[in-house]
Amino acid sequence: MKAKKRAKQLIKSKHMLPSIGFISFLESTIVPIPLETILVPLMQTRREKLWLIAVMATIGCLIGALLFYALGYFLFEVFRELIMQHITSENQFENFKQRMQTDGFLFVFSTGVTPVPLQVATLAAGVTSYNLLLFIIAITISRVIRYFGLAILVYYFGNKTEKLVRQYKWQVGLGILALIIIIWLALNFL
Repeated sequence: MKAKKRAKQLIKSKHMLPSIGFISFLESTIVPIPLETILVPLMQTRREKLWLIAVMATIGCLIGALLFYALGYFLFEVFRELIMQHITSENQFENFKQRMQTDGFLFVFSTGVTPVPLQVATLAAGVTSYNLLLFIIAITISRVIRYFGLAILVYYFGNKTEKLVRQYKWQVGLGILALIIIIWLALNFL
């Protein structure tokens, strides 16, 4: 309920679009809340800004994802010895790093479209020095699908969108996950 109240305050704010970018930045970094709880009511009320809201949400998320990539990339070496002593071994880390090099795009992409906290993928990509361009492409595509998908739903279903999202969120999530698994299998075995 608190998120809805905040969304209603944003609706008439002259700082609505920059606020959406900032909220999306926070969602992709330190506050793992589903942004949809704010975006859907906002998009329903401010339909004239529907596409701009989706753009700002995507940009804010991308900036946050790049920040966490950088944190993983630059801070890992500082804590490497501690991590290797208490969390994993060099061998396990090298296996994980190799796996990120082969399957990193799908990992980052799938994390971006599912309710899994994005921070997991962004830090993992940075820690393993995953290709930055591929990382940016995966984050951008996944979040464009997510935020512009909401915008399309609001465009076609209007005020019924919130109910549809709430009613079918698990089915959509499972459908996306199944699609990701099929793509991964096709890429690895064909």
